[in-house]
Amino acid sequence: MAERGEREAFVTLATNDTYALGCLVLGNSLKQRARTTRKLVVMVTQGVSQSMRNQLARVFDMIYDVNLLDSRDSANLQLLGRPDLSVTFTKFHCWRLTMFEKAVFLDADTLVLQNVDELFDREELSAAPDAGWPDCFNSGVFVFRPSEETYNALLQFAMAQGSFDGGDQGLLNMYFRDWATKDIARHLPFIYNVVSQAFYSYLPAFTQFKDSVKIVHFIGATKPWHHPYNTTTKEVTPLPETGHNKDYLQIWWDIFMTFIQPTLDPSLKEQMGGLIGELAALSLESGATYGGSQEHLSEQERKLNWERGQVDYLGADKFENIEKKLNKSMQGPAASSKTYAASPFKNISVTSKATEQKQPPKE
Repeated sequence: MAERGEREAFVTLATNDTYALGCLVLGNSLKQRARTTRKLVVMVTQGVSQSMRNQLARVFDMIYDVNLLDSRDSANLQLLGRPDLSVTFTKFHCWRLTMFEKAVFLDADTLVLQNVDELFDREELSAAPDAGWPDCFNSGVFVFRPSEETYNALLQFAMAQGSFDGGDQGLLNMYFRDWATKDIARHLPFIYNVVSQAFYSYLPAFTQFKDSVKIVHFIGATKPWHHPYNTTTKEVTPLPETGHNKDYLQIWWDIFMTFIQPTLDPSLKEQMGGLIGELAALSLESGATYGGSQEHLSEQERKLNWERGQVDYLGADKFENIEKKLNKSMQGPAASSKTYAASPFKNISVTSKATEQKQPPKE
């Protein structure tokens, strides 16, 4: 088993600091809750700051730098209502991790509740049915075999065929098009990729099999870190109309507050602001409630919400704040103003490099 532990790995992806938080909770759920014996790998793009990379190095055995891959398919993503998924092609870099014989990819918005090392007994491409269309698999969790040949084939397929939903799930289902019919052994039980919204699945079954769930997937635009958390009661309050199961959200926040938040530098509030800064500055003695408003979203997330028509007119995006921003801009750049680079999205590239960072002491 020790030998397999060196040759097999769980893999995830962070394209920005916010999703790096999700990776940190996922990694800790694998190590602290599930007690996995496999390696942990996180792929990161230039959108992840050095500060967050240092945090990731505390949990993951390898940090693997990759280029951002953008589907540039706004039409199909509009049908899905998720323009932010254009960069999910970046996860195809996982096939370049050829230092491992087999791996399991997990989205950054998943949470492992029980040991799932048995997934490494499955073959490529093994995945669970998608709750929205069960003849397709959900690409938030899948078993694969790293291969440069497969990686290059996926890129060629992407450029030639595209994706029916504009994201990675549509393309992977087109590429592995015989998944639904060829081999039932490659159909993972739903307990390995359960959507956290009970209304999105069969509620009686959700109630019956809840204790058997092994991996939870917080699908949708609202993630666990967006929900309000009270530092006195240590409880999360699900935002209305999101449907996220409170028990699963509570587990996510318990892991975050126990293993991650205490290691965040409080000075990040001044350095970075936004969601990361607010989480870093949380104090259990303050009795404050974090979250529940778009003012805690990163600039990128707020921009995406604007594009979806989800504007916080009564909060951070109310007219008075917009007016102040306009007046400040017309007065000229201040010495302390931030410089924002052009779009971070890049054309599809086949280059990437792996970097195993020097690890801080394990916690």
